[in-house]
Amino acid sequence: MIYTITLNPSIDYIVHLDKLVDGITNRTTTEEYYFGGKGINVSFVLAELDLDSTALGFTAGFTGEAIENGVKEKGIKSDFIKLRDGISRINIKIKAGEETEINAQGPNIAPDELESLMSKLDCIQDGDTLILAGSIPNTLPDDTYENMLERLKDKNVRIVVDATKKLLVNSLKYNPFLIKPNRQELSEIFDVEVKSEEDTIKYAKELQKLGAKNVLISLGGEGAMLVDENGDVHKAGVLKEKVINTVGSGDSMVAGFVAGYEKEKSYPYALKLGSVCGNATAFLPGLATKEKINELLKKF
Repeated sequence: MIYTITLNPSIDYIVHLDKLVDGITNRTTTEEYYFGGKGINVSFVLAELDLDSTALGFTAGFTGEAIENGVKEKGIKSDFIKLRDGISRINIKIKAGEETEINAQGPNIAPDELESLMSKLDCIQDGDTLILAGSIPNTLPDDTYENMLERLKDKNVRIVVDATKKLLVNSLKYNPFLIKPNRQELSEIFDVEVKSEEDTIKYAKELQKLGAKNVLISLGGEGAMLVDENGDVHKAGVLKEKVINTVGSGDSMVAGFVAGYEKEKSYPYALKLGSVCGNATAFLPGLATKEKINELLKKF
């Protein structure tokens, strides 16, 4: 079984305007909403790839109920902890020429509620996959991911970590199967400017020395690169199509990579499917769909 964890899920409310003017009432031209959070995004795309997953995390209030219902409607199993107080966050994304985002903090998570989530990790078995994606809410300890991985250290679980800076680096001692920094995050981790392909490979291998098995680097418009556990370097480009939405592209890449490796046990194929899923999301208003993924696979 594949498990995804989203500690701070959201409803992403997207509004389109011709122009945003301060100090007056602005009228939208169109609106849409999506149930979000990086782990939930991964679960959604895994479902499009015909892979089951169980979504774990926290929900709260009426927005939390909506998120749970949205996950259920997609046919995805979930086992969320329902928080006593607050509501799951609503993030507002304003598209008016440029894009402006307003991300909420999310509800307070009490220590006993965190322990309830931790106890659910005990059901994860040898051979399962756990995907930790996104940031840690400011009401939780900074070492929450580390404590989760410590709880699983004696099991043969395939760990995937898609997080930034300290969260990512602190997970490396648990030898995650896959991490997915981008080039900017490589620069921030090592306090250098990573520009060239040679530098990208060099610092990916430094992350391997710290414990990562496979390092998948998203390169934006240049595609993606994988330095696998055997030291081999694989590259994937991008397809040329109008980019509509980049939100969730990285999560889609993680889902595609995990699905590709699960199906073929091949790193080149995992990178290919991951790249296709990331592209598919970029070319759609929401996340990648089975139809778009299959269309792009024929072109990639």
